[in-house]
Amino acid sequence: MSRSPEAQAQFERLLPEAIAAARAAWCPHSDFPVGAALLTLDEHIIRGCNVENVSYGLTNCAERSALFSAIAQGHAPASFKAMLVYAPKVALIAPCGACRQVMHELMSAGCPVYCVGHDATAARDWTVEQLLPGAFGF
Repeated sequence: MSRSPEAQAQFERLLPEAIAAARAAWCPHSDFPVGAALLTLDEHIIRGCNVENVSYGLTNCAERSALFSAIAQGHAPASFKAMLVYAPKVALIAPCGACRQVMHELMSAGCPVYCVGHDATAARDWTVEQLLPGAFGF
């Protein structure tokens, strides 16, 4: 995959953070850990992991965990430079619909979202807008 030097630098900086976040995942029901690393405008990285519940509807994905943590820490919506999502048990991961909607509301349309599984050659780069075209908004 060909990325700009800035995008490649973001990817390389965020990947080990997302891998570490996936190691913290609480996924006793699915055994499917996912980690996310969110880069803020002021260059901080906020990690998120999936946290499951036996009532699956109460489960929170890694992407939303990172975004909700960022907001709780005082970062404003749309004040993010990039996000990387990592799942070690698949070749490629993509955000679920709920995460895409939350990304649409809390991230800028052009913000890059890098997705990667255990096969880094299968990594995929999207923007928030590409992940949810025609999104519901306000």
